[in-house]
Amino acid sequence: MTGPAISSGGAWRRDLAALAVILLAVLVVRAPWIGDANADIDEQLYSLIGNAMLHGQLPFVDLWDRKPFGLFALFALAHAVGGPGPAAYQLLAGLFTLAGAAMTYALARWLVDRITATGAGLLYVMLMSTYGSHSGQTEAFHVPLMLAMALLVRDPAHPHAIRRALAAMLLGGLALQVKYTVLPQCLFFGLWALWGQRQQGADTSRLLHLAFAFAVLGLLPTAAVGACYAAIGEWDAFVFANFTSFFDRLPARVGRFSPDQRVFLLPLAVLLLLGAYAAARMSPPRDRRTYGFIMLWLLASAATVYLPATVYRYYYAALVPSLVLFALPLIDRRGPARFVPLVLVLAGAATILFLPRQYAQSQVQRATIARLASAIAPHVDARHCLWIFDGPTALYRMTGSCLPTRFIYPDHLNNALERDSLGVKQEAEIARILAARPPVIVTADTALTPQNPRAQRLVTQEIAAHYRPLAQTRLHERNIRAWQRVE
Repeated sequence: MTGPAISSGGAWRRDLAALAVILLAVLVVRAPWIGDANADIDEQLYSLIGNAMLHGQLPFVDLWDRKPFGLFALFALAHAVGGPGPAAYQLLAGLFTLAGAAMTYALARWLVDRITATGAGLLYVMLMSTYGSHSGQTEAFHVPLMLAMALLVRDPAHPHAIRRALAAMLLGGLALQVKYTVLPQCLFFGLWALWGQRQQGADTSRLLHLAFAFAVLGLLPTAAVGACYAAIGEWDAFVFANFTSFFDRLPARVGRFSPDQRVFLLPLAVLLLLGAYAAARMSPPRDRRTYGFIMLWLLASAATVYLPATVYRYYYAALVPSLVLFALPLIDRRGPARFVPLVLVLAGAATILFLPRQYAQSQVQRATIARLASAIAPHVDARHCLWIFDGPTALYRMTGSCLPTRFIYPDHLNNALERDSLGVKQEAEIARILAARPPVIVTADTALTPQNPRAQRLVTQEIAAHYRPLAQTRLHERNIRAWQRVE
């Protein structure tokens, strides 16, 4: 196949019109959460560390997490340009979402017409938000990088296929610095590029040289970060946070396949099953090699989702682009049902997302967390540190508080699965924090993860002995309480 038909008489204008529609969808779908400091949970930590980097603090050393350095660098960049608030990284994530939708459109054009491809781009925007990337989750950033790799290596017969594959491997290396679980997809794209060169007549020696170059480029960003940490004497901190601690963390009892995710995964399952049926019975793909590439990419994306020992719901956003493209035979308007499947799928995605609920929920959350921060702020400052045992990490920034520990993410000190993966004992670090007599402690009545009972007991006993209720509110279906020290 030579690719989508291009006419010089205005095809680019129609492409621009399609992208304008996608841009409008990005703005509408993501607008409810812009500026909401509690739009999601994990990103609050990334934002805190990104802001701290602008003041000379380092991930893994001064503030601990096991996500790669590149993720925090993205948040630091967002805050350097857009200020310390959540809108900075949310707008950057919106730009990545627009890029991802545009690349979904471009890949779809190899298989379907412009209108269907626009529908695919819209579906990408809605499903990414539905599956947890509505604000600043890691998938909002690394999924578009996977799409860029797919665009570059899809066609092994391209006259610049090797140059494009080398660029793709470097992009894969950058994606690894956002989240290491993209590794299966990076491996797939590399193997596809090597297979393509084999089909073009490359001998074994040539393929081995290319494979070595691919590996070097893919590892280069991580190696560069590691070298920088080694240069400042923090190699051990880098290795422990980025690699060793993964194996020290305990898996959840439910493992990778939690029963409570069945209904949540239903939309993806419908696209998978009906897409497969449509490809076989309704609208066979016009470019079988590209469709085969998408099928294999979908398997690699599933490996990205299930690579960790514990799978959280937002991980499934990694499936969105390959699954949308896999379902193109279902929504292809040139099929026997014409526009009906496309309209039904888009309407179903919009119904599940249900933007009015998103807008209302965000408005309530903004006001609620602001009231909680206002209640806490008079009691903390740059020397008297708030401690969030369980609750929104964003409260540190919103109250102007100092940070009482380098293990600033609440989950790291309260989660039983983390008790042997921090390099310190949870109970020892909690005892140290409590000994400093934090003026305010924040807790939650409902845990998000399995809790360490010893850690909980230390905090409960200290609150009972020395604290009184300061404020209480409800966020993300949990009661969040602030306790003020009284002696």
